[in-house]
Amino acid sequence: MNVLITGTSSGIGRACALKFLEEGHAVWGMDIKNGSIDHPAYTHVTADVRVPETYPEGLAPHILVNNAGVQNSGDDIGVNLEGVIRVTEHFAFHNENIKAVVNIGSASGHTGSEFPEYAASKGGVIAYTKNAALRLAPQATCNSIDPGGVTTELNACVMEDEKLWNRIMELTPMKRWASPEEIAEWVYFVAVVNRFMTGQNLLIDGGEAGKMDFIWP
Repeated sequence: MNVLITGTSSGIGRACALKFLEEGHAVWGMDIKNGSIDHPAYTHVTADVRVPETYPEGLAPHILVNNAGVQNSGDDIGVNLEGVIRVTEHFAFHNENIKAVVNIGSASGHTGSEFPEYAASKGGVIAYTKNAALRLAPQATCNSIDPGGVTTELNACVMEDEKLWNRIMELTPMKRWASPEEIAEWVYFVAVVNRFMTGQNLLIDGGEAGKMDFIWP
């Protein structure tokens, strides 16, 4: 199948692209940065998810993965939410090939933690996922994968600070963060193996959102 993934230059997006390539799919990566993958089945397109005029022409993917995102950038809503909406409306709708859309949300969209615009943008992704799922059915599924902590370059500032990292681990029952490759496995499963679940927001956070102490005599 033909797969379009946004934000493939690093992190979760790059891991997703490598996973789909490993499984034999043709992948188009769309990123504002230069490509970082050298593979005969990979095509890189330099484009801005906020600007449809920069999108590649004539591409009708079977699978769309909306991963491109920023954090505390001054335009989190523009990139993380409006970008997802614009890319999905452009490539998924009126596309007879589309079978699945997977949006990368965040645990912050469930809990409201992190920077205000970031949390709001990811909460919007969760809501838009449900909206798109209703409109894409029965032709295609649309779900979101909403990670908690992931070991990407974006999170290096806390991963490399022992005190901050220890505080985070106190809140994380699994006592670790997910790797980008683990999140890519979830994306692949939801996009390819799954053919019935739609409109769902899967929280993949090692139990952090449900962390609580039950007090009882």
